[in-house]
Amino acid sequence: MLFYSFYKTLVGKEITVELKNDLAITGYLQSVDQFLNIKLRDIRVEEEQKYPYMLSVKNCFIRGSVVRYVHLPADDVDVDTLQDHARLEAREQKKAQQQ
Repeated sequence: MLFYSFYKTLVGKEITVELKNDLAITGYLQSVDQFLNIKLRDIRVEEEQKYPYMLSVKNCFIRGSVVRYVHLPADDVDVDTLQDHARLEAREQKKAQQQ
């Protein structure tokens, strides 16, 4: 749930999603769900000549299981908060395992 919560804070920001088939799509994050499925608007493809059929697409839905990387704007990433939440989540999982 850590990444889901984090991505929810990036709605409206421009991100680049790299898929497992090497297609990189840049657009504005419209929404994300608990399966990390992503909706982008106003998209553009990084290699237009390699994927000409994507030129007419303006909005897209990306299934979370086909995502390789999500490139985020550095200004919008609060590393300290992410580290704190990751530690808390790890601590809670460790407590749950001990019980």
